[in-house]
Amino acid sequence: MRIKEIEASIEGILFAAGEAVSLNALCEALEIDKITLKSIMKRLMDYYQFERRGIQIIEIEDAYQLCTRPEYYKYIKKLTRPKPSQYLSGAALETLAIIAYNQPVTRSNIEQIRGVNSDGSLNKLIERGLVEEKGRLDAPGKPILFGTTQSFLRCFGFKSIEDLPDIDNNQHNDQLKIQEKV
Repeated sequence: MRIKEIEASIEGILFAAGEAVSLNALCEALEIDKITLKSIMKRLMDYYQFERRGIQIIEIEDAYQLCTRPEYYKYIKKLTRPKPSQYLSGAALETLAIIAYNQPVTRSNIEQIRGVNSDGSLNKLIERGLVEEKGRLDAPGKPILFGTTQSFLRCFGFKSIEDLPDIDNNQHNDQLKIQEKV
């Protein structure tokens, strides 16, 4: 297969999938090796970036997805129906942050860190596809371990969980001191 044919095939696959497609699945479908595919994907991603096209290919963990560029959202929004509010409450965002930075983590660990019951927030995050079960802890009762999903990475613009911003412990400690004084 020629490079242009492979590129066109990749575009077609990613468009039809509508979600992230793993590197392995693309290699299998196109019958090419990972090194070649990664090189072609980089070339395609650079092309879309350089040309400032209305679409882009993003990398999420070890997968790729075709999506619209964020700077064209205002135009796309005019043609699409508004979705019901997708806002997360402060409690849900706090729970999500705990999971993202401590994954895999159990419900009891989340509640220990937050200091309150987190059932509602956790259920909402699972419902929205931002959090999922990642296995079970080898401990009495075999509690469920939770972690973030590819949807989480996509929604927050991260390529992988390693892209999360570092936590500023000094700022956190200052906030704790303020709370202790109140």
